[in-house]
Amino acid sequence: MTSDEPPRPIVSIVIPAHNEAENLPILLRELCATITPLARLQIVCVDDGSTDGTFAVLLDAAKQDHRIKYIRLSRNFGHQAALRAGLFYSTGDCVVSMDADLQHPVRLVPDMIKKWQEGYEVVLTKRKQSDDLPIFKRFTSDLFYLVINGLSDVYIDPGSADFRLLDRKVVDVVKSLSETDFFLRGIIPWVGFKSCNIEYMPDRRRFGDTKYSLRKMISFAISGVVSNSIRPLRIATLLSAMISGLAALYMLYAVHIYFVYGQVVPGWASVVVVVCFIGGLQLLVMGVVGEYIGRILRESRKRPGFVVSATNMNAQAGE
Repeated sequence: MTSDEPPRPIVSIVIPAHNEAENLPILLRELCATITPLARLQIVCVDDGSTDGTFAVLLDAAKQDHRIKYIRLSRNFGHQAALRAGLFYSTGDCVVSMDADLQHPVRLVPDMIKKWQEGYEVVLTKRKQSDDLPIFKRFTSDLFYLVINGLSDVYIDPGSADFRLLDRKVVDVVKSLSETDFFLRGIIPWVGFKSCNIEYMPDRRRFGDTKYSLRKMISFAISGVVSNSIRPLRIATLLSAMISGLAALYMLYAVHIYFVYGQVVPGWASVVVVVCFIGGLQLLVMGVVGEYIGRILRESRKRPGFVVSATNMNAQAGE
């Protein structure tokens, strides 16, 4: 590079990792080989409470290459918290987030950087569904996006993942948000900025198993809806009003039958069914309200979204 040429941009790669000791060395080698010719590189690996030697792998890698940084969380805070930690500590002109399981193809990163250099401030990726994807996984994925887009105030493109590129100004906006419940897939479309999509076919996981069980997927979906919308509360209010209206009409009907015809409305079984239905609906509404109250409680505590136990980076404001 001559003195007249502008300095090459710094690209930060944020990698949340939980028990990925076998996959990380491969991923780090591929990133260094692919990104080094294009830009100055910073790799930020976030160890999210791993128990399989992931941190030892990161320590060894950091000794061999000063561009590899590590952040060790004090326990398993979850994928979104690990992503948040990486964003807070990264210093690049743009930040690419990707998983450590090798399913996010490194070969796509140069295309993402090119789109960023063309002026896009958010470069999203959309996962294509392979033919060998299990039917249950395909169904739950489609259901997740159907529910979250039906109930949220923002639209999340089906197939989108946490494999994305963010310009520094976008990262700074995300860092300024103080909420404890951090659902990045909903935050990114909410903050706006000029964006584009790149489709990709995910690679096969080489080692280990998926970290997302059905229970975690359900919890992730609930968090996504509650963190980004109050629409469920409005639906609960509407249902309550409808049930109350139907109950009032039924009461007027019963009074009419009694005074006009001198009869009592028959049907104890139907009454029991109606009572059970209304009781179940009330519990459902209470559960929805309880989710929001729980979120309010967590926000009022003002606890950090993550706690760092070790790092070779300088702390950034906002943790």
